[in-house]
Amino acid sequence: MVSTEKRVADLRGPLTRFRVAAYVTGVGLLGLVVVMIWRYVFDNPGPSAVYSPIHGVVFMVYAALTVDLAIKARWSWKAVAGVLLAGCIPFVSFLVERKVTAKTQAGEKL
Repeated sequence: MVSTEKRVADLRGPLTRFRVAAYVTGVGLLGLVVVMIWRYVFDNPGPSAVYSPIHGVVFMVYAALTVDLAIKARWSWKAVAGVLLAGCIPFVSFLVERKVTAKTQAGEKL
């Protein structure tokens, strides 16, 4: 049986990548809100036409790194779905990132 310390140490790299992706996704989602307001309130679709695909790629990276960490940390599918959903709601990705970090560093499963 693998000790908790060894398991946590093995998750250090995937957790760090997830944390960076969660932060970038959260900031990117806030930027998306700004360009969507710009698009619909000020009737200027230019910025969202450029920014939206970039945010889409950033979210796909977040999704891939979330699944990578989830497989290695043996999360439930419900937890994976919840963490992925958190990347779609402004500010929530920051909160969920903190929760995931705390539980993973404590050796707990989501």
